[in-house]
Amino acid sequence: MYNIKEKTMEFLFLAAALASILAVGLICIFLFASGIPALQEIGIFNFLFKTSWKPMNNLYGILPMILGSIYVTAGAIIIGVPIGILCAIFMAGFCPKKLYKILKPAIELLAGIPSVVYGFFGLVVIVPVIQNIFGGSGKGILTASLLLGIMILPTIINVAEAAIRAVPENYYEGSLALGATKERSIFFVTVPAAKSGILAGVILGIGRAIGETTAVIMIAGNQAVMPKGLLKGVRTLTANIVLEMGYAADLHRGALIATAMVLFVFVLFINLSFSVLKRRSS
Repeated sequence: MYNIKEKTMEFLFLAAALASILAVGLICIFLFASGIPALQEIGIFNFLFKTSWKPMNNLYGILPMILGSIYVTAGAIIIGVPIGILCAIFMAGFCPKKLYKILKPAIELLAGIPSVVYGFFGLVVIVPVIQNIFGGSGKGILTASLLLGIMILPTIINVAEAAIRAVPENYYEGSLALGATKERSIFFVTVPAAKSGILAGVILGIGRAIGETTAVIMIAGNQAVMPKGLLKGVRTLTANIVLEMGYAADLHRGALIATAMVLFVFVLFINLSFSVLKRRSS
């Protein structure tokens, strides 16, 4: 009886794993089958490196959107990663229990807030602040980076905290026994031992930032032009797809699917880079 249950669960787990692989495979087939013909018609160089996106004139250059996605994601990393990692270290090693009971649910609540709510927050809070300080419309790279930096915090904090808590306690105790202070023991022993898990949280946060659409559409300005400054409007790859897919047809639709293919390759490259870094660190 026990063997039957064990074999059944083994089969179910295998089926779940195969279903996940199948789903990824089908997505790849759809994107590449629909996007490659459009790339061939437009030209890979023209598609990736031209700066004009004018579907009415059959101009499909996505370089402004590629740079817009990179700049906004980089800004979110600069803002969110240090704050997230430091917050995780505080919660895992320094936070009083009473405060932890308040902070932990609050962070989990941040993770559950819909993107459109974040977008409204950025629209009614961050945009006016940027307007008052720097002038202009308030919608641009800086505003989108600030909001995405906030949005990736729960992912980074939760994963990094779990990684730090997973480090064996004797690492920390051994450092204290050798005469190190609590702070030095955590920052120079516990945190380096958890760097693989912390890096995983950062990679997941980057994936969240580069794939975010709704909130970015509301506050980034959505201008399909080359980025000209932190306060100027940009359009990301995801925003470009969502804004135009509803009415696109023929080559225009194929170009948008090819844009999704480029985004997919970006995310794949990030995950592969993480795998390489993880192997080297181990």
